[in-house]
Amino acid sequence: MKNILIIGAGKSSSTLVKYLLDTSEQEALFITIADISTENANKLINKHRNAEAIILDVFDKHQREEQIQKADIVISMLPARFHLDVAKDCITFNKHMVTASYISDEMKALDAEAKKKGLVFMNEIGLDPGIDHMSAMQVIDKIKDAGGKMLLFESFCGGIVAPESDNNLWNYKFTWNPRNVVLAGQGGAAMFIQEGTYKYIPYTKLFRRTEFLKVNGSGDFEAYANRDSLKYRSVYGLNDIPTMYRGTIRKIGFSRAWDIFVQLGMTDDSYTIEASENMSYRDFVNLFLGYSPSDSVELKLRSYLNIEQDDVMWAKLVELDLFNPEKKIGLTNATPAKMLQKILEDSWTLQEEDKDMIVMQHLFGYELNGKKHQIESSFIVLGENQTYTAMSKTVGLPVGIAALKILKGEIKTPGVQIPINKEVYEPILKELENYGLKFTEKEVPYMGYNPNNVNK
Repeated sequence: MKNILIIGAGKSSSTLVKYLLDTSEQEALFITIADISTENANKLINKHRNAEAIILDVFDKHQREEQIQKADIVISMLPARFHLDVAKDCITFNKHMVTASYISDEMKALDAEAKKKGLVFMNEIGLDPGIDHMSAMQVIDKIKDAGGKMLLFESFCGGIVAPESDNNLWNYKFTWNPRNVVLAGQGGAAMFIQEGTYKYIPYTKLFRRTEFLKVNGSGDFEAYANRDSLKYRSVYGLNDIPTMYRGTIRKIGFSRAWDIFVQLGMTDDSYTIEASENMSYRDFVNLFLGYSPSDSVELKLRSYLNIEQDDVMWAKLVELDLFNPEKKIGLTNATPAKMLQKILEDSWTLQEEDKDMIVMQHLFGYELNGKKHQIESSFIVLGENQTYTAMSKTVGLPVGIAALKILKGEIKTPGVQIPINKEVYEPILKELENYGLKFTEKEVPYMGYNPNNVNK
């Protein structure tokens, strides 16, 4: 049997494990799931004879090396910062590796060694990054093969709550790592190019400059710019393209409300708060407001942000129970961002019966035979429940399919890479269709830059 080692059994691993277990008899696979705790892994395995859960401390070099040596391929579902030690062990012991994370510079540095040993190190093979790369390159390659010249590429993706589970004023619940949501957009200005003009949006302005879009009959959405869209020009072979923009999808109104937290300083993760564990939610809000011997926290906040009491923005803040003097943060030496995350998790955690939804849309503008064209390609996936979410499906399936195709020698080009070559994206996208993950493409009038539909 072929041995697959999965390191990390978090929320995004559920569909990955199910896919590999479902194919384990036919493909003669044995799956080992290694994590600091076996509780979630054992639930996912459910006593399947072709799998086991083991305790693994990824920082224990001897233990980590022992398990990697036993594997034919290693799938790391760890946070991105922990991949490197696993990758180095895979080089040492001649093992292929798959991750859903962005390639770091340290991972790139292993490319020559991976190629020398004939190892496939597939990265960015989840949802975003992952399915976005593959679906974009499939259309871009078709346009180029037909002789077309790319003029515009815009890509949007978001994990949000499904309509039937959308029961709060923010139209949002956590479908991914809450910390990543709270810190989204930080670490530098958002960068993109529009009609040949470079654009830069600082973090403090990011959520005020959104684009509005309709996605394949699923309603109206907004998107704020991702941090660096410019690097994808070279990644996708579009160095001369005049418009390149990537954004994160939310329901309309989310960004305007989220900007309140940004302007107050609640998303800051650079310093810790004294005695944070004893603070109430109300105390937390008051940290960011001026002193007044008479005005209430509510009045000070409305005055500072110029929000009327009947404004929906105010209702959104009240809904989060932000002004509750009884609820405690309960986190020691916490940053403002961590304290905000704790408050939001009280309101935005998916309940057992809740379903999430993934929305993705690409826009391709191009010129062919002197005429301008535009293709709209969209993709909507609903989750089943809190365990088998749309997020776990869209991350786990491409990871599992890629790992299996590498094992079978169907993907064999070695090196540290992302799924932008036909050898990789064509068979994976084809198999994803069997699971209902299929893009809908349609020709739409070429719009180019539309000032009536964008606030960039």
